This record gives sequence, C-alpha cells and structure tokens, in this order.
Amino acid sequence: MRMTPVLSRLLRYGVVGGTAAAVHIGVLLLLGQWIALSLANPIAFLAASMAGYLGHALLTFREETGGRQFARRWLLLQYVVNISVCALLPLLQAPTLVLVFTPTVLNALIWSRAARFSAKARQQERGQPPVLHADDLGLAEGVDAAIIDLAQSRRLQGASLLVNGPSAAHAVEAWRDLAEPPPLTLHLCLTEGHRLPNCPDLPTGFGSLLLASFLPWQRRRIAPQVSTVLQQQISRYRQLTGLSQIRLDGHQHIHLVPLVLDAVLDLASDESITWVRTTRESMPEGLSLRLWWRSLQTGGLLKWLVLQLLSGLATPRLRRAGLATNRRFAGVFFSGSMFGTAFRRNWETAYSSSEVDRASQPVVLIHPAIPDAASGMDQEAFQQSVAFFSSTNRQKEWTSARQL
Repeated sequence: MRMTPVLSRLLRYGVVGGTAAAVHIGVLLLLGQWIALSLANPIAFLAASMAGYLGHALLTFREETGGRQFARRWLLLQYVVNISVCALLPLLQAPTLVLVFTPTVLNALIWSRAARFSAKARQQERGQPPVLHADDLGLAEGVDAAIIDLAQSRRLQGASLLVNGPSAAHAVEAWRDLAEPPPLTLHLCLTEGHRLPNCPDLPTGFGSLLLASFLPWQRRRIAPQVSTVLQQQISRYRQLTGLSQIRLDGHQHIHLVPLVLDAVLDLASDESITWVRTTRESMPEGLSLRLWWRSLQTGGLLKWLVLQLLSGLATPRLRRAGLATNRRFAGVFFSGSMFGTAFRRNWETAYSSSEVDRASQPVVLIHPAIPDAASGMDQEAFQQSVAFFSSTNRQKEWTSARQL
C-alpha cells in the first residue's frame, strides 16, 4: 500500500528525530565519563542538532531542499532557541509534558520554516535552462536517427560529430536538412576508430593516456601521434561540415587528459578552436539511495571524481588560452544511465540564472539511440561503443529526452 505524502513526511521526521535523540544520548553518555554533565549536555545537544540539521534537509524535507543542506543560520537558530527554552522551562516549573514536547514542536516549526526558505531560494535560482547535448553523431544509423529526432523536435541544442564514424557523412547531410540545425562539435576520438598507420604506439585506453601524461618519456613518444590524430580529425570535420571554427569535446572525455589537452591548446590558434567542453559537475540533488547505488555500480562516481580533477586542471588553462567553455555540466555521474529520475535530477541541478551566454551555459549530456543501434556499427573499429550502445539504456535516454 502506497503511503500518503503526509504520512511519509511524518515517518521521515520521526526517523530523523529518533536518530538525533540517539546521538544526543550517545554523546552525553560518552562525554559524561570525563566531564561534568552541565558541560557535556550542551555539546551532546549540538551533535544532535547537527544530526537533525543534516537529516531533515537530506531526508525529511528533500522535496523542498532538492537534497541540499539548509543554510547554516538555521542550525544556529535551532541550537540557540532549544538551549534557551530547555534552560528556561525548568526555571518556570513547567509541567513534564511541556518539558518533553516543547522542543519537539519548536524543532518542527524551525525545520519546516527552513524548508520553505530553501524551496523559495531554489525557485529563484532557476533561470536559463541548460543545453541538452548528444554525443556520437555519425557512429551508426541507429544513433543518428535518435539524435536527429531530438533535434527536429527542438529538444536538443547540440551534438558532437564522430568524424571517423561509419555514418558520419550521412549524419551531416541529415543535420543540414534540419530547419534550424543546432551547433555541431568535433568529437575527438583517440580510444577507438582512428586507424592511422603512422600512430602505432598511441594507447587506446583512457587510463593509458592518463598515465602517459605523467611519464615524461611517454609524453615525448606519444605527443606527436596525438597531434597527428587531432589534425586528421579536424581536417575531416571541416571536410564534412564546411565549418571553419571548431568547437571541441572528446569521446569518453579524452580531451581532458593533460597529454591530449596539450595538443588541443597547441593547435587552438592555428586551427581556430574556439570552445572546449569541460565536466565540472555538481552532485545531482534529491537522489534516492537506489540511484546512488546505481552510480556506484556503473562506475559513475569514480568517473566523476577523475573528471572533476581533470576539469579543474583544464579550466584555467583554457581561460588563459582565450578559449570559451561551459561552466557547469551534467552527465558523468550517471554516464550510461541518464534516464528517468536520474535524468530529471541532473536537468534540475544544471539550471542556472547567471550563465546567459550560450558559450558558458550548463551542458547536460546524453547518448541516445533507437533500438538495435549497435547492429549497424563498425564492430571492429568501435568495439567499446558496441558494448555501450547494446544496452537498452540508450533507448531510455532517448525517451527521457523526448519527454522534456
């Protein structure tokens, strides 16, 4: 039987309140062995207040807060009010019921008020919607069909072209036929599909290229090959699209690896590279434990940690080089499963009222495809993508984007 929202809220409030009370008792008993109870009790009460402050924001009132903490002033207010009332009531010889229930009622009022302020603040923050972007245009007809469909319905504001993909030429033709084609981006691919005979030593794994970035002898050997592949794909991109200026990102975010980013920055001026994608991604708000577990299982959390670091290193270098980039991003934490609630939470988190310039607008990344998209791929050249696009999750991402 499904619980009503009121009953669910009361149950969550009780769980958090009980946990806070347990924290209070546990800390009090622990500290009471070494210091006077008159000193131990305020410390224990502070620990309980912090438990309630976090628990009510993240659990009880998560619909209002979106999974964010309350402003810290609410913790200070709750602590001061409760300490004052608990000290005053015994002096007034208040009845036992008043002593027991007054703090509970006060806490309910304080946290409810904090939740309303959080909801109001979140509403004020919402402004320009993020840019919905799809990767891997040109990888296969089933991928292209989903991306073109989203662009036709104007739900998609950009796509990245995999220039060495088997359907790249047909995909560009279909893109040109759109009434208002969104911007295209070069999807630099080093981990699969480049097949250049003069690059025999180029690693085909993200981890291998990342490791090579920190080994000087590897950098010297591999850097010229990275530059060769980049120039080949830029040339192919211009041949297919006729565009002179280059917006750039990377298949599996390979462009953020320091060794690869070096090549991008070295060629930026000569090749008219104007924009490079970064992946500074805020934690999605209001996630259930099930979604946290999904991200952990699929490796999204680990990817997120690595790419947060790499984007943090890349962003100041891009700015010094005069290249534009997005300021926010969503799509790594649930890479491979950006559908349903996970997609909605990422979309809501990416909203921003300050980034009105398109170059810096938040980017929400998806990998959509129609059913059986992997069957049309070059399975020898794109082995990693075959496994990725064989999942039904690609169809779910397409469906979630269509429901925007």
